Amino acid sequence: MTIINTIKTKMSDSLKLTIIYTIGHFIIAVTCVILITGASIELATLDALIEPLINALWFYILHKFYSNYKSKKQKNRL
Repeated sequence: MTIINTIKTKMSDSLKLTIIYTIGHFIIAVTCVILITGASIELATLDALIEPLINALWFYILHKFYSNYKSKKQKNRL
């Protein structure tokens, strides 16, 4: 089983989406910090690592709460 298949079968949709979002956010953040502030690649990378990881955690928690809320709401309709 390849690593991609393992990820597909073992990870929840929330976690997959969070990882993809975080990678994209990281690339965008490094680029923006360099272009806007003229910071070195090292400083831009440090900034881009810390801030998206905090956002990723927030997004994961938010998505989990929303998924649970949506699931409970659908169960109450039945």
